[in-house]
Amino acid sequence: MTGKAELRLGFVPLNDAAALIVARDKGYFADEGLSVELSREASWATVRDKVAVGALDGAHMLAPLALAMALGAGCEATAMIAPFVLNFGGAVVTVSTRLATAIGPEGGAEGLARLIARRRDQESSPLTFGVVFPYSTHNYLLRDWMARGGIEPDRDIRLTVTPPPRSAELLSEGVIEGFCAGEPWSQVAVRAGVGHIAMRGARFAPDAPDKVFATTQVWAEAHGNELQALLRALLRASAWSEDPANRAELVAILMRPENVGVDGEAIEAGLGDIRFHRDGANRPDPAQALWILHQMARLGQVRTGPETTRTASSVYRPDLFDQAIKAAAA
Repeated sequence: MTGKAELRLGFVPLNDAAALIVARDKGYFADEGLSVELSREASWATVRDKVAVGALDGAHMLAPLALAMALGAGCEATAMIAPFVLNFGGAVVTVSTRLATAIGPEGGAEGLARLIARRRDQESSPLTFGVVFPYSTHNYLLRDWMARGGIEPDRDIRLTVTPPPRSAELLSEGVIEGFCAGEPWSQVAVRAGVGHIAMRGARFAPDAPDKVFATTQVWAEAHGNELQALLRALLRASAWSEDPANRAELVAILMRPENVGVDGEAIEAGLGDIRFHRDGANRPDPAQALWILHQMARLGQVRTGPETTRTASSVYRPDLFDQAIKAAAA
């Protein structure tokens, strides 16, 4: 351990960043002897780049993005570890109220497919949907939802990267007609009267990995004691965030401008589908990494092979999580 006095961790303003925010605001990091600054980031690309160059010591991160960094997909390869799962659930497909009206009362991907077919016959331009990042469960879930309705995303629509905090705004402006992002941004769109929820990821694919706490392998090896302290604090914060008795206080914490920064009703409505801690959610399972790898390979984002599989599996580190659990229980 180098004895670094202060750690800088990144997060994107989403409900599923709760563990990092709660650990700071409730003093759990401080209880572990850590001085932590949280850096609110605008996009996942910024999180990736800052973690890679050491401007952030670690971050709230899309689970597939941690693997993409390790595999050099879309960026220079950086050895990564994800010793803590922050959540499952929370990803939501939202369509504009304009589109929901056009799809009709039956809704769903099948209704969207019929609308797309009519538009194609009329030679109209493709509908544009936003995803938070190419390497994201949101991208994979949106595509799967559409495919089950008979839509071929790469042929029938246009996909664009939309940072989560801008999703509702771009929907309102008509730049996109739908998006898949984490909460509370779907609820922001619904409450502004510009969005309609079409699919909830927690019900469509409840075991799909979402966010992790990730850092570079180099940082983890140089700061083993700090990492263990971080994991203990995050575990405590995740359990606190899951407890229904703390819901009102959690909403009050997340709605602060420096945290998620939207109204409490939107935040609270978006918390219901998120699993922060229960059912062993926080322990990273290499099988989850292999599920992600399969999604990436299916879209041609990576090539599969023994070395790719080994690298992907090595990102998830249950051994480090188990070490933190053992110390916390001592």
